[in-house]
Amino acid sequence: LPEVPTMAVEKVFVYNNTSIVQDEILAHRLGLIPIRADPRLFEYRNQGDNEEGTEIDTLQFQLKVKCSRNPQAAKESSDPNELYFNHKVYSKHMTWVPLGNQTDLFPDADFRPVHDDILIALLRPGQEIDVLMHCVKGIGKDHAKFSPVATASYRLLPDITLLQPVEDEAAEMLQKCFSPGVIEIQNIKGKKVARVANARLDTFSREVFRHEGLKNLVRLARVRNHFIFSVESTGILPPDVLVCEAIKILMGKCQRFLNELDSVPME
Repeated sequence: LPEVPTMAVEKVFVYNNTSIVQDEILAHRLGLIPIRADPRLFEYRNQGDNEEGTEIDTLQFQLKVKCSRNPQAAKESSDPNELYFNHKVYSKHMTWVPLGNQTDLFPDADFRPVHDDILIALLRPGQEIDVLMHCVKGIGKDHAKFSPVATASYRLLPDITLLQPVEDEAAEMLQKCFSPGVIEIQNIKGKKVARVANARLDTFSREVFRHEGLKNLVRLARVRNHFIFSVESTGILPPDVLVCEAIKILMGKCQRFLNELDSVPME
């Protein structure tokens, strides 16, 4: 969440904005659009660097859209999609403008927003947005727009044990008390018998304890040394890459800590 770097819009140069969206709000919305660019290809930008940026630390995007009327639209139509051209400004309208020799540095690069259908603003005929954006490398600790994940969480592995056989109507009721896929019903010698199929899918709703006839038949616990990590990427980097990068950062922190311990004189 806070320390794996990504590329995000840091500076927005507004040349023309006649939309209803104020410049500051527009810049904020642009900053939160995830950019598909591998941050490992770029360097961090120093505070005293040239404002324009360089090919090794900055990505440049242009957004230039103007709304106009559709002369072919039916007179009785009230649908903006028919009446106007470019009345919705999407992230797909952002185009990469190479800086310096970036075309040679990244010949196969496809720098663009992760999603093409992110709505940025609505326009009406005559209104226009013309901005230039500079994307830089940063971390979520400085601003949430640099965070590479939508959510990152962990939980302990659920452990569900049936203390005695659960059959027929009780088995069906037990199945309904858990998330789909946790309890399955088998047909054994003409009887419906419940068994734990996949405890990992359980969300620990504890619904089973609402039923007097079932609460003493089940034991709910957690495996103390088994963690389930859930990482939902914003699309900039795959989750497996994000986890590996986070582990590298953690290893670097541990190494610095060990180096500091070694440098402290022993009494």
